[in-house]
Amino acid sequence: MSYIDVLREAKDQVTPGMSACQGCGGELILRKALQIAGENTIIGIPPGCMAGAGVVGWNYANGLKIPVHIPLLDNSAAFFSGLSQMYQRKGRKDTNIVVLAGDGATADCGFQSLSAAAERGEKLLYICYDNEGYMNTGYQRSSTTTKGSRTSTTPIGSVVKGKTQQQKYVPLIIAMHNVEFCATASPSNMADFVAKVQKGLAASKNGFAYLHVFSPCPTGWGYAPDQGIEVARRAVKANMFPLWEMDRGEFKLNDENRKPITIAEFVKGIGKFKALSDEDIAAIQAMVDHRFEMLKRLAGK
Repeated sequence: MSYIDVLREAKDQVTPGMSACQGCGGELILRKALQIAGENTIIGIPPGCMAGAGVVGWNYANGLKIPVHIPLLDNSAAFFSGLSQMYQRKGRKDTNIVVLAGDGATADCGFQSLSAAAERGEKLLYICYDNEGYMNTGYQRSSTTTKGSRTSTTPIGSVVKGKTQQQKYVPLIIAMHNVEFCATASPSNMADFVAKVQKGLAASKNGFAYLHVFSPCPTGWGYAPDQGIEVARRAVKANMFPLWEMDRGEFKLNDENRKPITIAEFVKGIGKFKALSDEDIAAIQAMVDHRFEMLKRLAGK
């Protein structure tokens, strides 16, 4: 069955009219991931954009058609480790146990419990929607924020000129935990996304599965709401967000991208990058090139 058929035939588990921003990458990721996971799913969404958008409920009305929990910002993986173990003991091993968390709750506040759950091989699928910041509280920088980005805590001025550090590359860190399945995905490459959610759900029945998804944010990043997929597509084409997977220890590049565009082309029209200097762009380009070469070596290319 093609990915189009999967999405056409699957029921939407997210109610209409949720209050996410127009063009929100996180909503698209949530909606499509749950279409694939289906009704026999329990999901956890910690504080962040998706929880704040009404997914976990307004006035006793749930924003999802499946059970949803809102754990703390720093304990999603621990909370759902316990939930997964309870379902295992009850013999309900076919239920999909899923966490969907932003990069703040994944790479920063929640990294300790995430790392521990991955190391233990807990049976769940953890999806990070990475919009490179704490968007729910006004766009503060996170450790996955790209160097040079303008945020509310890394403003552009005479003293601070955007984020000074390169981003933490979380998916490769999780892959090194010897998990069942680890992959990157983007809403611009939907066939790849569908396949990886399916693989992640299957792998979660045997151990820990992790999916790191590029989640462009028009509100925080400063671009028109209808440009989200194009921004995501350019990120993949520039190797700013390369697509790869690690399945039971075997690495594979899903897009070898033999003719990548430049970082200068990727950042065009994105407000948070408007103050990048030529030196900043060169530094990001060098980081991206080095990371992609490392991924190619891991994949045997």
